[in-house]
Amino acid sequence: MKEIQEFSHTLLNNVEKVIIGKRPNLEMLVVSLLCEGHTLLEDVPGVGKTMLARAFAVSLGIQFKRLQCTPDLLPNDVTGVSIFDQQKQGFTFVPGPVFSNILLADEINRATPRTQSALLEAMGERQVTVDGVTHELERPFFVLATQNPVEYEGTFPLPEAQLDRFFMKLSLGYLDEASESQMLLNLGRDHPIDSLQQVVDGNDLPQLARQVWDVHVDDTVRDYIVRLTFATRRHKDLILGASPRGSHALYRGIQAHAAVQGRDYTLPDDVKKLAPVILSHRCLIHPESALRGHTNAGILKEIMADTPLDIGELE
Repeated sequence: MKEIQEFSHTLLNNVEKVIIGKRPNLEMLVVSLLCEGHTLLEDVPGVGKTMLARAFAVSLGIQFKRLQCTPDLLPNDVTGVSIFDQQKQGFTFVPGPVFSNILLADEINRATPRTQSALLEAMGERQVTVDGVTHELERPFFVLATQNPVEYEGTFPLPEAQLDRFFMKLSLGYLDEASESQMLLNLGRDHPIDSLQQVVDGNDLPQLARQVWDVHVDDTVRDYIVRLTFATRRHKDLILGASPRGSHALYRGIQAHAAVQGRDYTLPDDVKKLAPVILSHRCLIHPESALRGHTNAGILKEIMADTPLDIGELE
């Protein structure tokens, strides 16, 4: 796992030249990349979500496109459109922004459900179908979608089926005082993103993702993942628990996290660290429980505290 560890640390150190004070969040994004997953970034404006996507794309040396989601955005604005070419006397496909390696779907919940659904096939199958013709997407393909958790006017909440397509959900949050002071100093002249250089080859990600499969997961750890997932489906405050796709994502995620740390085996601590960002957004809370102040994150924390690592601990 040395190759993955070196790749990850080189990438993280370079991105930190632009995004400071958020190393744990950046590590989670690297885990998502190594699992070829997509990430939903829910945060207030101005904390560096767009800059984060750009910094990763530049550091990896792969193509980056930004899609600003608005209510008047159409599905063809995402996937592309077929235009009649008079010279060739035939239709020519003009690819949309989804044909990139990293797609930033900014404020995804401002797009209509019809437009949001245009991303489903791309995220799930790595392909898009336009006018009956299927077009394959290049690998790596990584969607980083953002949404504002405060302002809901004029928005269209993502349905559970689409939320489940996201490998993980993160929140950067505000910087601490020392980090924000350093940020102001760094932005005193040219923006750090302007001088950022490629340090790793992003085209190696699919091959590194296959190496992640070789990380050992003990039966005890695998059973722990299953018990956590089943506990979300039985909890009284949840209408909907985590799906089998969620348990598989957590399984893959702990393998990638262990590899980033240079280990060829997983630990229960990997599960505890990744479960909140991989399982919580896949759960649907009862409205009555939400009114009582319960949250997905709080319920999952309670489930993790009540779920033993070894089934023998129940006896």
